[in-house]
Amino acid sequence: MSKVLVTFAPVMKYHSEIRRRRSFAIISHPDAGKTTLTEKLLLFGGAIQTAGAVKSNKIKKHATSDFMEIERQRGISVATSVMTFEFQGILINLLDTPGHKDFAEDTYRTLTAVDSVILVIDSVNGVEEQTRRLMEVCRMRDTPVIVFINKMDRDGKGRFDLIEEVERELSIQLHPMTWPINSGKDFKGVYNLHDKNIRLFTANTKADDDDVLQLQDLTDPVLDQKLGDRDAAVLREDVELVDGVHGELNVDQYLAGKVAPVFFGSAVNNFGVKEMLDTFIRIAPTPRSRETTKRLVNVEEDKFSGFIFKIHANLDPKHRDRIAFLRVCSGKFERNKYFKHVRLQKDVRFSNPYSFLARSKDVIEEAYPGDVVGLFDTGNFKIGDTLTEGESFYFTGIPSFSPEIFKEVVNKDPMKTKQLEKGLLQLTDEGVAQLFTQFGGNKKIIGCVGELQFEVIQYRLLHEYGASVDFKAQPYYKACWITSESEQKLQDFTRFKSANIAEDKDGHLVYLAQSEWFLNTERTNNPDIEFHFTSEIHKAE
Repeated sequence: MSKVLVTFAPVMKYHSEIRRRRSFAIISHPDAGKTTLTEKLLLFGGAIQTAGAVKSNKIKKHATSDFMEIERQRGISVATSVMTFEFQGILINLLDTPGHKDFAEDTYRTLTAVDSVILVIDSVNGVEEQTRRLMEVCRMRDTPVIVFINKMDRDGKGRFDLIEEVERELSIQLHPMTWPINSGKDFKGVYNLHDKNIRLFTANTKADDDDVLQLQDLTDPVLDQKLGDRDAAVLREDVELVDGVHGELNVDQYLAGKVAPVFFGSAVNNFGVKEMLDTFIRIAPTPRSRETTKRLVNVEEDKFSGFIFKIHANLDPKHRDRIAFLRVCSGKFERNKYFKHVRLQKDVRFSNPYSFLARSKDVIEEAYPGDVVGLFDTGNFKIGDTLTEGESFYFTGIPSFSPEIFKEVVNKDPMKTKQLEKGLLQLTDEGVAQLFTQFGGNKKIIGCVGELQFEVIQYRLLHEYGASVDFKAQPYYKACWITSESEQKLQDFTRFKSANIAEDKDGHLVYLAQSEWFLNTERTNNPDIEFHFTSEIHKAE
């Protein structure tokens, strides 16, 4: 008997720690109420005592998860925030992501570090462009999704219309878990289809309020007393229809990313949030096994492995710190233990690894699969880097993007050249933009996916590094990393096209094409040169 235990113990060594973890991201179109929902979840977890006001200038408290000054000024999230809290004995790692399309890269990468997603939809505006893009990424990975339809206390689209629109636009089957009683100024509450009870709507519900109306069934006359005859009759009709179509939730289909449970509520009033959180705790996936360039890494494996999905400079502007965010995939991460940095082929250790609640950091001794750990970084990390206990592989599926907008950096204060160079390197390491240097020259060009990123970079260079810059638009359409089996052919191409050649910050050659026509012409004329739209080709070197 003891032999059997010895044989299987290592495989299940951290089983109980893995079982109690849930890691998820909140995603949405800007202004759908994502950051507000994040705060309400933190309130339930006891992680914060009072919610901030994201956009009101009269109130000086700000959303817990929006910690960069420019975010507080503009009332938008531009960097993914990581927060850890406990609820009903479950350790939750919550990642709040930027909603703005110009920062979609950060959100896409964050989706590689979580096991499930909560998608927030504004009941007034319905499905918007960014929501579609985010759902495409979730579908590519079969990520389990829970939908929260927000702002039910505002006049918006009808409940059936919303369900139909979400299913049609996002190509996912919804399964209502709560059902709204009216909407807008007539919003009276939600009926919980799973627990068969009603929560009556009151503005500014507290986290510990329990204003739930227990019913034997929907024929209960208490329903008519509380809702009025007309609304009670409509609810009975709705629920009969919804139950007839959907029945009980198939949890396996949710875990496979085929069905999305849907909840209705008002995040700003903390209404309908607890029902969602209770269900999340019950059905959301625990950390999963992950593919690498060599093999599938089983989440129950004994040996530690993890990857860097985000880097953030100057989390604390007073200390000029740079934090790399690590997702633990297997084994146990331990403070002061040496791990292998696969790309650098060297051992590294961390004396002050952090867990986060937005801006506040706590030093941790250990972390398990599903956890997100902040590592103090002196410039060793890039997005996608892997740490292991000796094995060499990379976790796959971490996206990088070819920029769409290019601008030359114009230094307005030559006395601050050193600070500018340091700032450009650190900020572009975060993955919000790519830095190119003109081949054989000093001209610095930044490539981004969206215009707003330039504004953020300009602001942060000035306020965090003291470097004042302008940007000058460049006539480029695409950045292509170029490689060739023939060193001579690569040198010849670089020499002939020197005006369009740059190096990325790792010294890899990049061809900056002025248009699709130019790019296609060069590809046709140079069959020995390969043109790549991401720098992933150099990853395993």
